[in-house]
Amino acid sequence: MTRALFIAGTDTGIGKTHAACTLLHAIRSTGRSACGMKPIASGCEETSEGLRNDDALALQDASSAPQPSYNEINPVALREPLSPHLAASHEGVTITLSLVHAAFDVLRKRYDVVVVEGVGGWRVPLAPDLFAADIAKTLALPVVLVVGLRLGCLSHALLTAEAIEADGCKLVGWIGNRIDPQMLAIEENIDTLRGLLPAPCLGILPHGLSPEQASDLLDGAVLGA
Repeated sequence: MTRALFIAGTDTGIGKTHAACTLLHAIRSTGRSACGMKPIASGCEETSEGLRNDDALALQDASSAPQPSYNEINPVALREPLSPHLAASHEGVTITLSLVHAAFDVLRKRYDVVVVEGVGGWRVPLAPDLFAADIAKTLALPVVLVVGLRLGCLSHALLTAEAIEADGCKLVGWIGNRIDPQMLAIEENIDTLRGLLPAPCLGILPHGLSPEQASDLLDGAVLGA
């Protein structure tokens, strides 16, 4: 059976895409085909081929061949680098999840594993009464939480984990991403997260390594054989 998971983050700019691409390489190293998906992306640039987002392009590049089309990876592309509900409002559109579900259904039939990256943090609004969390909820995806390792990450991580479980989603693991190479007491903070988060650590990503280089540091078997 095709498996899939949702990549959530403790905040914006903490390396969800980096972790998702690294996990894609780790899963592929187990012999399974895998593709990334960025259902909703703001901050897209106009190109000769249409709107393109750097995160979605990175996920496409990290996917198994034959790689999915861009529109399958990123069905909802927005121009302004704002919270999605604001970017959509400025373009005169309202985000719904119908395009997301349709693209996901195509990908899950084609690949062994689909890694779906969220947008912003768990509670980022997409539209009235619609949040980033609803992508994971409506697709019934298990969640991997990316923790940006910097001052303040402990509270952010614990609050996000609580919100994930309160929303009825299953947190299956977390990944630490060293976005601040100068963070003090890094090992003590990691040990604290290991002790307090209600899911196993799937790995710690060093600062400065590419996803392919760092892939052997993650547990690519998180989804099972």
